[in-house]
Amino acid sequence: MRAAAISTPRLDKMPGMFFSANPKELKETDHSLLDDKTHKKRPKTFGMDVKAYLRSMIPHLESGIKPSKSKDILSVNEVMQWSQSLEKLLANQIGQDVFGNFLKSEFSEENIEFWLACEDYKKTESDLLHCKAEKIYKVFVHSDAAKQINIDFHTRESTAKKIKTPTPTCFDEAQKIIYTLMEKDSYPRFLKSNMYLNLLNELQANSLK
Repeated sequence: MRAAAISTPRLDKMPGMFFSANPKELKETDHSLLDDKTHKKRPKTFGMDVKAYLRSMIPHLESGIKPSKSKDILSVNEVMQWSQSLEKLLANQIGQDVFGNFLKSEFSEENIEFWLACEDYKKTESDLLHCKAEKIYKVFVHSDAAKQINIDFHTRESTAKKIKTPTPTCFDEAQKIIYTLMEKDSYPRFLKSNMYLNLLNELQANSLK
């Protein structure tokens, strides 16, 4: 007698189970997985000129980078100082851009955008305060804002009242909350990120040339 052929069921056809025929179709949305992808891609940048490295991270810096030596753009010492405090990081123009790019990768770029908008607002001439205040409120503070920041109800309501008779300090309370949020949450992760560590490594390598 011939042994009966045993048919092995295909896993991708079993009810209640889904297996993609093409693994590339699987989309990874977890931040740790995204970080892993970044880690795999990032080594390709080593050996690049720092100017090119900065352009790859922050494309809009292209026009602001002069055709000079890399050390004239950003020094190792400057980037190391970024790790001393969020204040020192944000005091540096390229630091703002690199940190902003990091926040974008975490889908929280509205925080630094709001903080920078507030810094700019404080320097606004008195006759333009009302117009700017309304714009900042609508973009970041309003309950239906496109880039709504994470602040409590009391601060949101308080800010709404203050912009009716705007002063240079009407966003101070909300700005302080967002600064503290970045300082305690995003900033420590930034210092451990491939984005920051690779930039520091690039500069250190170039300083030895």
